[in-house]
Amino acid sequence: MNTMADRDRDETGRPRNTRPRDELGRPLPRGSAGVARIPDDLDLPPAESLVYAQDLLDKGMAFHAHEVLEAAWKNGPPDERALWQGLAQLAVGVTHVQRGNTAGAIGLLRRASTRLAEAPAQHRVDIAGLLRYSAALIDDLAAGRDVTPERLKPRLTG
Repeated sequence: MNTMADRDRDETGRPRNTRPRDELGRPLPRGSAGVARIPDDLDLPPAESLVYAQDLLDKGMAFHAHEVLEAAWKNGPPDERALWQGLAQLAVGVTHVQRGNTAGAIGLLRRASTRLAEAPAQHRVDIAGLLRYSAALIDDLAAGRDVTPERLKPRLTG
């Protein structure tokens, strides 16, 4: 019987998610190949986090970009929290679009917009451009318009 105590845990006792995932971040059965995981202990300078996340977004791997942005949020200073959370939520919103979950996408894109609107401009992040991107994507999703994969590659920096 598999219990919570049997989960893989880090040195602090927090559970790790070692289950393989596909390119859209969906869990695969244990033992499947999956795509390369973002390390649990990823700790990059902000500029490198943004380049890495952008590369993943450009490859259609928004879930994995979210993991990079989430690591930056968790490792960054408190005054940058809204920025990194907003970026991570934006990537999850795109993930939901990729997975066909329109309602989830709209909700997360709205939360991302709220967070990003609160964030001071830092690290060349194009907050105004991302807010316009999110608003247009929300409008198209709400209207039932098709969204091409090319539209799901927001530019994080300007």
